[in-house]
Amino acid sequence: MAGVASNRRRRGSQPARLALLVVVAVAMACVVAEGKVVHVEEPHRRSMLANGLGSAPPMGWNSWNHFQCDGNGEVVIRETADALVSTGLAALGYKYVNIDDCWAEPKRDAMGNLVANTRTFPHGIKALADYVHSKGLKLGIYSDAGFQTCAKVQPGSLGHEEQDAGTFAAWGVDYIKYDNCNNGDLKPLERYPEMSKALMKAGRPIYFSLCEWGDMHPARWGAAYGNSWRTTNDIADTWESMIATADQNEVWAEYARPGGWNDPDMLEVGNGGMTNSEYVVHFSLWAISKAPLIIGCDVRHMSQETYDILANKEVIAVNQDPLGVQGKKVRMEGSNEIWAATLSDYRTAVVLLNRHATDEATITAHWDDVGLPAGTAVEARDLWLHKTLDAAFTDRMAFDVAPRSCRMFVLKPRHR
Repeated sequence: MAGVASNRRRRGSQPARLALLVVVAVAMACVVAEGKVVHVEEPHRRSMLANGLGSAPPMGWNSWNHFQCDGNGEVVIRETADALVSTGLAALGYKYVNIDDCWAEPKRDAMGNLVANTRTFPHGIKALADYVHSKGLKLGIYSDAGFQTCAKVQPGSLGHEEQDAGTFAAWGVDYIKYDNCNNGDLKPLERYPEMSKALMKAGRPIYFSLCEWGDMHPARWGAAYGNSWRTTNDIADTWESMIATADQNEVWAEYARPGGWNDPDMLEVGNGGMTNSEYVVHFSLWAISKAPLIIGCDVRHMSQETYDILANKEVIAVNQDPLGVQGKKVRMEGSNEIWAATLSDYRTAVVLLNRHATDEATITAHWDDVGLPAGTAVEARDLWLHKTLDAAFTDRMAFDVAPRSCRMFVLKPRHR
């Protein structure tokens, strides 16, 4: 969310080689963050095993990147739900329709409850959730762990965690994005557990998306409380912001797993700030990184080029692969990069990325970089050309890649 935190550009440090072990059978869990050990009682643990959500990265849409506060409202949410269905995006997995900041009245009612803004959401959130559910979709909402949300136009949930969680559940909310603005001296580990516990008691499975911009390295501790956690600052609709965000998120790859995902922020595909080739890179890197695929453009009026990116079934399948292994940057040579991720059924996803602004490059992926045994013969499926290449590749593959572009493949061992 691009509120008061939008001017922050902190970069996460290299992670320790310690992976969190998420086990429901134990009585206590220890989470390490900034040298501090936090003990979380088992009944209040959050993980895929606890709420049954997040077995694959979530897919959907969020209002902020395109509309922010000024254009968001009930009409936009309803029409977006309609568009997700009519375009076929919903059938591809884009199920969450998420309302971001500025949906509530500036003050709570006499009972302390959050109230939908009567001008922009005149029928209330419950009726909107019912409409979204009638389309076979899920409704998401936004709140904050502080006294106000980032845009400072509505109350946060600090001190009202159980009340708000109960309200969201009663409304039929399926997803909550939970920011950390206006936090004073309170740290995330002193505030996210409260909403996590409250959601566990609310009686409705709600996907919990933590958002504190990676400041306290949430990949190290987020799995104890939520289903995904922001590892980066807010993305902007530029090549420089997108590629830096991908870099920062990649640092934490080994912490991602089914039930808990690193989140490099929402997609900018279709918002107009990048070329089509740059948006292909954007979507490819988010897919191989097992990032939440949350659309940020106006799907009611998207171009055919934008649709073709967002609706690429083969690239989506890499993101949703059940093995849940986040891709990593396995080689860098100047502006040339190779990203790779192990997939189910002995397959490997590979992205050949040319970050140079003007020059074409020949990029070679070697098997010892992408994790394939020496001598393995593979067939290569080009995910953007939608074709299996005629040649068989053994030990390496090389392709010419245009500037600020990529090639994306799934490699599958050939039967002897």
